Amino acid sequence: MNGFDLIIFDCDGVLVDSEIIAAQVESKLLTEAGYPISVEEMGERFSGMTWKNILLAIESEASIPLSASLLDKSEKLLDDRLARDVRAIEGVGQAIMRLSGPRCICSNSSSHRLDMMLTKTGLKPLFAPHIFSAKDLGADRVKPKPDIFLHGASQFNSKPENTLVIEDSVHGIHGARAAGMRVIGFTGGSHTYPSHADRLMDAGAETVISRMSDLPGVAEALVGWAGLV
Repeated sequence: MNGFDLIIFDCDGVLVDSEIIAAQVESKLLTEAGYPISVEEMGERFSGMTWKNILLAIESEASIPLSASLLDKSEKLLDDRLARDVRAIEGVGQAIMRLSGPRCICSNSSSHRLDMMLTKTGLKPLFAPHIFSAKDLGADRVKPKPDIFLHGASQFNSKPENTLVIEDSVHGIHGARAAGMRVIGFTGGSHTYPSHADRLMDAGAETVISRMSDLPGVAEALVGWAGLV
């Protein structure tokens, strides 16, 4: 037994290697719209944020009006790229099978995108039907707000302090910590960057792993660190 009431997985950048694809699509759109930004900077600054919130942040920072059409344009381009190119994070299926106890997905991605990515990568049967989108709760309840994590835990009657979250983004970790949950940071996605692990630790992760094969052992070790039984 892993000792936790529940393990919550983020999806993008944790289960599927999708963040790098999103960064490629979005950096191209932003550059064409008059806000030059590299793929690497997209990953470092905006990983884990919704496209809408990224646009709002850039408009506020740079005083550049960004067309509302970018919202729909990005969604279609990204869905097409993900349907063609997304892959599972290396070793994630095997790692999940080594974990005992309940698990679920809590993501900022839409339900239809989650279904498409998890079906394509073969990971859906490991979680269905416990796959939750923050967007289904409301546009104003996405990460870094804690709402989706609390929603996931409520489905299992899991106490937040006995819930473990696996996250690859600062925004996701902020949300999980605001929910009162414990967090392992993950830096094994293709969008990782040199200071990634340090930033996840600064955000509140107790430890960081770069390989999914390490997850079962680290999760077990965290039980002892907190005195869970």
